[in-house]
Amino acid sequence: MSEATASLQLPDWLGSHVRALQYFSGAPRAIVPDNLKSGVTKAHRYEPDLNPACKSSPSITTWRSYRPRVRKPRDKAKVETGVLIVERWILARLRNRVFFSLEALNAAIAELIEYLNTRPFKKLVGSRRSRFLELEQPALRSLPLRAYEFGEWRQSKVHPDYHIEVARAYYSVPYRLIGERVDVRLSANAVEIFHHGKLVAAHPQSAGARPALHASCPPPR
Repeated sequence: MSEATASLQLPDWLGSHVRALQYFSGAPRAIVPDNLKSGVTKAHRYEPDLNPACKSSPSITTWRSYRPRVRKPRDKAKVETGVLIVERWILARLRNRVFFSLEALNAAIAELIEYLNTRPFKKLVGSRRSRFLELEQPALRSLPLRAYEFGEWRQSKVHPDYHIEVARAYYSVPYRLIGERVDVRLSANAVEIFHHGKLVAAHPQSAGARPALHASCPPPR
């Protein structure tokens, strides 16, 4: 699966992962991303800091703690080989074409990806598609029933009236949390409030609230 996005910002980056898993109709037991700044806020050989939105993405399954080292392509040799194949079969064929929308570009990419996946191997029996269906798809986990929706993480303190203020709107929480700090996940349509990692309240997002654009606060602990 391959697609073009408008940027490498977190919403586009996570959205591509979600669409890839939907394309495969399943999720692997672990995903090892590159050290892209959108996903890894602080690179480290053994304990990198992941962006909070990655840790809270049920559709993106389990993110392993290991990350390939910066400028060490041999850490992910098979991935680099896949990128090279896409560059030769997709980018090279589209380099002289002009597209006026992402939709048109991705339609052209999808057509070439389908050809690449069904193209018979030269020295082996079958194709990339048949090998995937035979060996890899049976090992995939089922995707969650609820599709992942990007959300912005924030923190807020519960006011004496047992409400919190988020994006210029007020939301209620259980009164026992007065004075406590809570984690808040703001998605396009909902506000979810967590205390020590437990969901304590959920509300439709107020029409006057500012839409979520960035993931800047830690996830529930």
